[in-house]
Amino acid sequence: MSDSPDRSPVVLRIERTFNAPAQAVFDAWTSIEVLKRWWHAEHDWETPHAELELRVGGAVRITMRNPDDGNEYGGGGEYVEIRSPERLAFTWTWDDAPGQAQLVEVDFHEEDGVTTVVLTNSGLADEGSRESHRDGWQNSFDNLDRALAA
Repeated sequence: MSDSPDRSPVVLRIERTFNAPAQAVFDAWTSIEVLKRWWHAEHDWETPHAELELRVGGAVRITMRNPDDGNEYGGGGEYVEIRSPERLAFTWTWDDAPGQAQLVEVDFHEEDGVTTVVLTNSGLADEGSRESHRDGWQNSFDNLDRALAA
């Protein structure tokens, strides 16, 4: 691992249920084409850039864009665990906060074709960061729900 997640005790945990099998939800996290349709912090934003090297130690990089002002928000890290379709974990560092490494862990639990995603985002800087990330992940999950239904 190139960046170790910060040991900050600030952690965000979100559960969300999707009406899709675990493999389809996992694939939405690991397909550049699908990921670009849902991974952005606001409903009307875009994801113009995504890179995935789906292997432990492989890179993940995402850039989101606000179409109203053209501002871009990017970051990246590397995969630390990949178990399709049960679990995905990767480090994450925002471009504008290079000293604040995070760990994002995503667990996929399927029952009767419905998948509950449990996302744990640790190493957040403070409570304000946790709330900002909560809003962004919830909007992204709304987008993911729409992408899975398409």
